[in-house]
Amino acid sequence: MGIEKQVLELIEKPINELGYINVSVSFVRESGTSYLRVLIDKDEVISLDDIIAVNDLISPMLDKADLIPGAYVLDVSSYGAEKKIDVNNLEKYVGKYVNIHLSNPYKGENYLEGDLIEVTKDSVTLSYKVKTRVTNAIINRKDIDKARLAIKF
Repeated sequence: MGIEKQVLELIEKPINELGYINVSVSFVRESGTSYLRVLIDKDEVISLDDIIAVNDLISPMLDKADLIPGAYVLDVSSYGAEKKIDVNNLEKYVGKYVNIHLSNPYKGENYLEGDLIEVTKDSVTLSYKVKTRVTNAIINRKDIDKARLAIKF
């Protein structure tokens, strides 16, 4: 079993108990330094206090388990401002600015970016700009194959 899988088995449950989801672990060597990267997520925005709480929780666990030979840098972070969204859980993101990729284009567009207005069992309503005009698109939910949060400029 690889280091990443061993680390994930050690830390995932305690991190989940703190309320975080989608824990991901990677172990890489860059410019002569080893990095253990732990990504966390939750429905709300991840703050620096969240990062510190997870770091303080897992650092002693990792030291005690001694799974990684040699020195390494522990890097706890979030998926970022443009994190991927599970298309099956779009309801959680109503009111957020999102980018969606469509398997069947909507008015010739494969990507749409705008405010998520409404999500039903079969459709999604997105308010987006076409040049300077704001319009709503009602999209078949089955046509959405990827989604992520987006930054509004």
